[in-house]
Amino acid sequence: MQPDTRQFPRFIKSWIINTFAVLVAVQVVHGIHFRDGGLLPPILTALVLGILNAFIRPVLMLLALPLLIFTLGLFMLVINALLLCFVSWLLQPYFQVDSFGSAFLGALIIGIVSIALNILTGGASITFKRPGPPSKKSDDDDKPVIDV
Repeated sequence: MQPDTRQFPRFIKSWIINTFAVLVAVQVVHGIHFRDGGLLPPILTALVLGILNAFIRPVLMLLALPLLIFTLGLFMLVINALLLCFVSWLLQPYFQVDSFGSAFLGALIIGIVSIALNILTGGASITFKRPGPPSKKSDDDDKPVIDV
């Protein structure tokens, strides 16, 4: 496959995973809900969230870089919650987030479900590197040894 033709299936797979993650967050967190019962609101919500994650999230990360460094990356949860609130504001008739706390829990659940599904579907690679055995140094030379 050409590089351009591989991008589209990967985008569709990511979109499906994000849609499922949003559906899980709506079921788990009581402050997040869809106004309509159809399939359009979750699909539209996942699409807008993906677009915002692609274009606005890097800008927010750059602006919040000192906080990200200070909190060892935990401030990303706040950025994700802000993006979820922004999606709620953009999709007012379809998708609603009641409070920032609900957005925070929803962003946490969406992140966990997305990571788990990406690992299960092969979208993420996890490698464990174990250091090899230490090299043996020969102490066979007849030089004096000073232990401190």
